[in-house]
Amino acid sequence: MKSLRILLYAVIMLLLAPGCKRPEQAALLLSGEVAEDTCTVVGDSVEVSDMTRMAWAKADSMLHEMTLEERVGQCFMPALYASDDSATLRKLRGYILDLHVGGVVLLKGNLRSAALMAGMGMLTRMPLFTAIDAEWGLGMRLEDAPDFPRNGRLTPQADEVLLFDYGSEVARECRRVGINMVLGPVIDVSENPRGVIGSRSFGGDPVRVADLGVAYARGVESGGVLSVAKHFPGHGNAKGDSHVTKPVIGRSLHQLDSVDLYPFRSYINAGLSGVMVGHLAVPAVDPENLPAAVSAAVIGDLLRDELGFRGLVLTDALNMRGAEGYGAWKALEAGADMVVAPVDTRKEIDGVVSRIKSGEMPADVIDRSCRQILFHKYLLGLDHRQPANLENLLRDVRTGADTILRRLR
Repeated sequence: MKSLRILLYAVIMLLLAPGCKRPEQAALLLSGEVAEDTCTVVGDSVEVSDMTRMAWAKADSMLHEMTLEERVGQCFMPALYASDDSATLRKLRGYILDLHVGGVVLLKGNLRSAALMAGMGMLTRMPLFTAIDAEWGLGMRLEDAPDFPRNGRLTPQADEVLLFDYGSEVARECRRVGINMVLGPVIDVSENPRGVIGSRSFGGDPVRVADLGVAYARGVESGGVLSVAKHFPGHGNAKGDSHVTKPVIGRSLHQLDSVDLYPFRSYINAGLSGVMVGHLAVPAVDPENLPAAVSAAVIGDLLRDELGFRGLVLTDALNMRGAEGYGAWKALEAGADMVVAPVDTRKEIDGVVSRIKSGEMPADVIDRSCRQILFHKYLLGLDHRQPANLENLLRDVRTGADTILRRLR
């Protein structure tokens, strides 16, 4: 029965039909948890594995055709304001055509500009991930989009059913604009409502954070949009803000395991797609106190090996002070797949290319990440999607938001 549900969702997603209500289907497929060599026959000899196998095959074929510069570029995701002014659009064009970036993160702006920029990213040889912080909906970044309550201000009666519906609605709005990746949910366990993470978190109970965060992410992914949980291995206990400093998480391994890692383990076990690693020093995991986003002990040993995560690993924005002094190459060598918002994208890409050509960095580090990125793009069907129709964009995005908003309050 579970295989049947997975198959039904995959067919719907690949046809870009909206509104599937089966959370586990999207989760398993988007994360690649359905193994490449699985041969599960369902119905009239239709194989679930064909869908993932096809995506892997397309990724391998594309990877073989790409230059080193193109492969490295795919591992970068610079940030841009969601604006349709000529300077911003020229910059986006340069990112796509000259630097071959794998995605962009949209900052503050409006729906129409976001849709135009997302549309540019769809009309390329290697379609872009167009990502946005939508921790409480598109209104967090886009001024004319529906604005939902922060996670810590949801009604106490909020449950997994409501959060799944909420995530599904956010995915619907994202699809209408052309956005295909949500940098959320925040599944940090925040015991202090006035702390650094504060109301961005679902609260101080690890079980509730896990239940609501995973339900929201499942809703997002049921709508054909990738979710990215943050900020691994947990920012909720940090005393400092990684935008301005490198916080040190002083918890023991036992405390980390029972509190901070609990929601991430639930997210990973649900087969969901992406994890963002923060700029946090965690001495219990990495005695060198490196920021987690550039730490092989955190990404490779803990996230990949111990917790078994097989999806996309993104860094938090590298232009934050918590990562100051560390280049993109360090994050990629540590196991990150995509570097978000570097200070100078061109310089960082050139630096990685130079390190590979000189033998200082193994090329298979980039190939492994690029293959993972391409796989997720093809599995989402980004190579077949079309730019959003700007007519009635605002009205269409807002359709359905009021019903969810009433339930969240």
